Amino acid sequence: MGGPMGDVLGSVTPEMTQQAVGPSLFLLVVLGSLVPVVPTGAVVSSAAVVAFHQGSPVALLMVFLVASLAAFIGDMTLYWLGRRGVRSGSGSRWLERLRDRAAPDRLEAARERLARHEVAVLVVSRLLPAGRIPVMLACLLSEMPVRRFVRGDLPACLAWTVTYQLIGIAGGSLFPEPWEGVLAAVGLTLAVSAAPSAWRRVRRAAHSGTES
Repeated sequence: MGGPMGDVLGSVTPEMTQQAVGPSLFLLVVLGSLVPVVPTGAVVSSAAVVAFHQGSPVALLMVFLVASLAAFIGDMTLYWLGRRGVRSGSGSRWLERLRDRAAPDRLEAARERLARHEVAVLVVSRLLPAGRIPVMLACLLSEMPVRRFVRGDLPACLAWTVTYQLIGIAGGSLFPEPWEGVLAAVGLTLAVSAAPSAWRRVRRAAHSGTES
């Protein structure tokens, strides 16, 4: 990308790095953990690209710490809101939103896996696109205590941050300009997020074709 736009995107300063790993990163990840309007994986990967091009291990460490903390706080806030809905006779809008975002078959599968491999399921669910909500809802409906949820969610948030930070570092190392790495990282994370839905549509189409 050349011209003025390339100059703007390529002129990444230390001050911009601090902003990327500061309040903006924190707020975007927390928001994305609560409502599905922010692609949090792409946000973390982009921040990692910017930090990588500054050549500062401290900046990369800050991305990891801020994103992990934000993901954990977002998850715990959502879990607390969901627990209020479970305990309330009338429910809550947060619990209903979780139900709306978890297909019945995926919720049932999450409940079965959770009964067998509690912590491992929480960790994997954070890494799989669209896997977090069905497992969290299964935890809520089984009335898992907060302490047990924390034991699974904390390593899950750490593993999730490492995964998307490595995607950002890979994108940053492949391209000489920060904006190129950001575009690559965002494209990859969005592709990973869309892959499960696309695969399910292909399977349903193939299944329908077999029955007809």
